[in-house]
Formats: sequence, C-alpha cells, structure tokens
Amino acid sequence: MNPLGQTLGQYWSFIKSIGVDSSMEESEKRRLSIFNQLNIFSMVAGLILTLAGIFSNDHLPPLVWYVVVSPLAIGVIILWLTYEQYYEAARLVYFSVYPIVTCLVYLGKVDAGVSLFFILYGVMSVFFLQKFTSIIFAFCWSAACYIVATVVPHDYYFRLSAVNYWLYVFHHVTALGFIFYTLFLIKKENTDYQFTLLGKSRELHRRNLEIGKQKQEIAEKATLLEQQTKELMELNQVKNKLFSVIAHDLKTPMYAMRNLFDNMQRYKLTSQEILEMVPAIATEMNYTTSLMENLLQWAKSQMKHATVNPEVLDVQRMVMDVLKLLQLQAENKRVYLECRLEEPVYCFADREMVSLVLRNLLSNAIKFTPEQGTVFVGASEKSKQVEVFVQDTGIGMSHENMQRIFSEAYYSTKGTNSETGTGLGLKLCREFLQKNGGDISVQSEPGKGSTFCFTLPRYEDQVA
Repeated sequence: MNPLGQTLGQYWSFIKSIGVDSSMEESEKRRLSIFNQLNIFSMVAGLILTLAGIFSNDHLPPLVWYVVVSPLAIGVIILWLTYEQYYEAARLVYFSVYPIVTCLVYLGKVDAGVSLFFILYGVMSVFFLQKFTSIIFAFCWSAACYIVATVVPHDYYFRLSAVNYWLYVFHHVTALGFIFYTLFLIKKENTDYQFTLLGKSRELHRRNLEIGKQKQEIAEKATLLEQQTKELMELNQVKNKLFSVIAHDLKTPMYAMRNLFDNMQRYKLTSQEILEMVPAIATEMNYTTSLMENLLQWAKSQMKHATVNPEVLDVQRMVMDVLKLLQLQAENKRVYLECRLEEPVYCFADREMVSLVLRNLLSNAIKFTPEQGTVFVGASEKSKQVEVFVQDTGIGMSHENMQRIFSEAYYSTKGTNSETGTGLGLKLCREFLQKNGGDISVQSEPGKGSTFCFTLPRYEDQVA
C-alpha cells in the first residue's frame, strides 16, 4: 500500500475509534464505530453541498444555505460529545437536531428536496439509541417533523427542483445512499456480531471439552492417587508387621546362640552337654535361615526390574536337593520325608523361584506335622502342565484358615512344636508361581493333614 493510502487508512481508523473505550462490549464498540462513520459522512455531504452552492451560478435563499451548512456544525458538536464519552447525549443531539433543522426549512416555505432524511433519522434512532424512552422520543420526533414538513400543505415560494434540478436530485440520491449505507452497516454489524458469537460459542465448546477432559484426567489421577495411597498404607502396615515379627523371630535364635556360647565360656560345658543343646538351637536356626531367605526373595520381588528367567528344570532333582537341605530339620522333629518321584519330570520355570516354593511348602509341612508323622512329595505330568504336590499327615486346617493363608493379610499360626512364622512364605509361593504361569491350591481337613499342589508349564509345551 502507498504512503497516502496508509495515511488515509490511519485517519479512517482514528475516526471510527473516536470515543471507543476498552471496557465497552464488542457490540457497543461496533455500534459506536458505525455512528461515527455516519456522522462523518453527514459532515462530508454538508461540505460537498456547501461547495456546490458556492460555485453554483443560481441564487439560493438563506434557508437553503442553512440546511447546507448545518451538518458541519452539528457534526462537530456530536464528535466532541462522543470524544468526551457522552454517548447517549451525542446520539440524542443527532436524532433531534437534524430533524428540526430540516423541518424549519420546510416551515420557511422552502422545498430543499431533503424529505427522505426524515426516514433516515427514524431508522437510525431505533438501532443506535440504547434506552427505550430515547428510541420512542427520537422516532416520534422524526415522524412529527416529517408530517409537519411534507404532509401539512405549504405554499412554497422556493422549490430547489425549479432552481437547480441537479442539486435537488443530489439531495435525494444522498438521502437514499445514507439510508442504504446505514442499513448495510447495520446488517454487516449484526452479521459480524453473529459470527463473533458463533466463534465464541465454538471456543467455549472447545474449552468445555478441554475442561471436561481435564476433569476426567484429574478424576483418574485422583482415583490412582487414592489407590496408591491405599497401597502405600497397606505396605506400611505390612512393613510394620513384618519388622515386628522379624524382630521377634530373629531374637529367639540369637539369644539361644548367645546363651550357648556364654555357658560354654562360663561353665566349661562338656561336649556331651553341648551336643544336647545344639539340636534345639539348630531347629531355631533352620527357621531363621528360612525366614531370611523368604525376606530376601520378597525384597527382590518388590523391585520394579525383577524379572523371571525360565529354563528347563528337572523337578525330581530339585525335590531331592530340597529334601537333603531340610533333612536335619525333619530329623530333629522325628518327621519322615518320602519322595514319590520315580522318574524325571521336566518343567519350564525360574530355578530360584521354584526352589523357594519347594523349600517353603516342605518346611511348612514339617512344621505342622507332629513327631512320627510323614511328609510326601511327588509330581506328575498333565496335559499342559506339571503338577507337584506336598502332602503331610499333620494337624490340618479349617476352611476359614485355608481362605486366610492366601489372603492379602499376613496370616500365620504356630507349628506343633510352637514354631513361629510370618505368613510371608505362602504369599511368595503364590506370587512366584503366577509369574511363571502356574498357580497353587490346598486341600485340608482338621486332624487329617494337608495337601498343597502347584502347577508349572511343561517343557514340551514351551518348545512347541
């Protein structure tokens, strides 16, 4: 755009923004901008008519000059009122002074050809004025001036059409142009305002969707946070209970060993006396080492990066290794261990996890089996899994206790020789078996012993 066009554009933007305040609503800003444009056009039209009258060869009466010059004077007053933000006063001046000025010309028996402007004033007053009383006053005032000027008979001594026909035509064309341009601006303003409302509605809808999505995310996070808080509280309770049980269970064998060494040093115990004390301490230490192993495995399982490393396992060999490991515990309690595996059975699982399961189940079976009892262990191949069982002739358990041993709570009872436990072993067994694609179950009746069975994937099925 050339510099002249830029300058004119800046002036035009300034004219439209006269009196506009940032605190106004968008619709009021648009309405004021249109009003400023119409006022400027009236002043420009008055200026053109003034120049046309000056350079015209025809003699124009004073009243015609009065009509021609008045738009400039009225326009300046209205711009000043608008600039000072007397909006309603500026509009009332526009819609009351223009009609009476025009009416006075006709009352002076001069037909200046500006009767169409009365229609313009009535239409504009309905759109621009805010108060209902102001609208009624301005419209009725324009209508009354129109009736007085054109309907009431007048004996005109001067008719512009007879003196200067083209100026007469120019007045009518100007009035029609003003009416058209006013209606056009009103329509454009309403259309723009509707588009603005539609855009705001879409933006509001989009924001509502975002808010709804954020609310849903917040609700999900709140639910997750509540769940995590609950889990942390449960873990904290488990930790407190475990530390309490661990402190008690570790303290007993440590005190026993300390007492043994103190007595050996203080009383010079004989080898026979020491041998008599060792089995009881060994039994305590067996349970202690079992507890330590379970705790270490439990801690390992709680790590986020703990993984399962499955491999081909010979169940028969693993059972024999665990039986040798627990043979001393069984002999101290006079419990017989019997393996019912006559040939190798292969599964596909993590070696350390399966070994822990076997140790826990066999150790528990010894714990709850009285003297002269028997613990059986065996395995068999099913269609898709290997099933291993540990059966004892111990004290058994009720249906309620069978439900408790695999519950979320850590449940434990004392063995036949008052052996203690944490309830952690069976939970680890179930967790490790599920990680390896298996599971565990129990069958028992009070006084008739218990049978724990667990399953693991067959090696052939993994190869297939």
